[in-house]
Amino acid sequence: MPASLKSPPTSSEVARRAGVSRTTVSFVLNNVRDQGISEATREKVLAAAREIGYEPNAAARTLAGGNTSTVALVIPKAGHLYVDVFLAQLVASINEECHRHGLKMLIESSDDEGRETGAFVDLVRSRRIDGLIVVNPSQAGRQYLVSIAEAGIPMVVFGTGLPDMGRYHTTGNDTSVAAKMAVNHLIALGHTQIAFVNFAQPEYLAVNERERGWREAMAENGLPINPAWCAYADISAASGYRATQELLARKVPFTALFAGNDTIAFGAIKALKEAGLRVPEDIALVGYDDIPMAEFATPPLTTVRTDIFGLCREAMTMLLALLRREPGPDAPYPERPVELVVRESCGARLPGSPWVENKK
Repeated sequence: MPASLKSPPTSSEVARRAGVSRTTVSFVLNNVRDQGISEATREKVLAAAREIGYEPNAAARTLAGGNTSTVALVIPKAGHLYVDVFLAQLVASINEECHRHGLKMLIESSDDEGRETGAFVDLVRSRRIDGLIVVNPSQAGRQYLVSIAEAGIPMVVFGTGLPDMGRYHTTGNDTSVAAKMAVNHLIALGHTQIAFVNFAQPEYLAVNERERGWREAMAENGLPINPAWCAYADISAASGYRATQELLARKVPFTALFAGNDTIAFGAIKALKEAGLRVPEDIALVGYDDIPMAEFATPPLTTVRTDIFGLCREAMTMLLALLRREPGPDAPYPERPVELVVRESCGARLPGSPWVENKK
């Protein structure tokens, strides 16, 4: 066969030549640096790629059957970009990864008012995209994810612990375990009455997982769960403010509050302050995501840190493999670990403070 017509080498060939897994090849060739891969292994993979002429950054030229060089990022609602810092970081990170691999990104919403749920599927049917990344799918949207996956359309879903997740390629943190970590921290500080303001309505799968973590932490520590301790916000700080006001209006005492994300926590701080309650002296507070403003809150926010940039790299690594019709990373794909970042809002940052002594 003439060299000009020869099929381009694949990452699977690189893996066989280097004697490593396809996952290791994907991480090395996409310059993912925090997966415990030694420099010797990294050099072995790069050498194997050079020897067979594999070009990892030529993704747009090697998509099997694709012709748009465009991927869609499907978010729940376009309006969330105005109020959700974490989502804005995710969009910027995916866009950067697309540029790095010579691809274009299209942003589409799945649940905007006035649109039929699953309307984004039209992008697939009309062949305007080659693949898609779906963020925070809703209960109603699950059926569309299943149909897309069964049709063999390249797709990566942000989120773990999802029903039917065996049908999809997924990346993310175990959000229920991460939520449990936050609540267990408050319990370790001596709290038994812990309220929870979730970041959105229960229609979203990630919302239910975060609530499950709160409930499991309470149950596993033998603590009762008062239904009046749970409220639902709607992504924005303003909605977190209103949901916390709703909690306070129920007149059911609580000494700690777990906010479903940091944006919600900002709204909660305002509501608590207006009610004459101090954070952390009267109410301990923990958020989720560790957005850039968390350490500049008043007081600085204790929160669960998620590696949004690492998650986005992993999502693109998987999607690129699917676009090239190569086997994806080895399953099951490992969930990215999270970290509890302890600052002043939970009362534990300053040992010997009156709050810690009184609340233990």
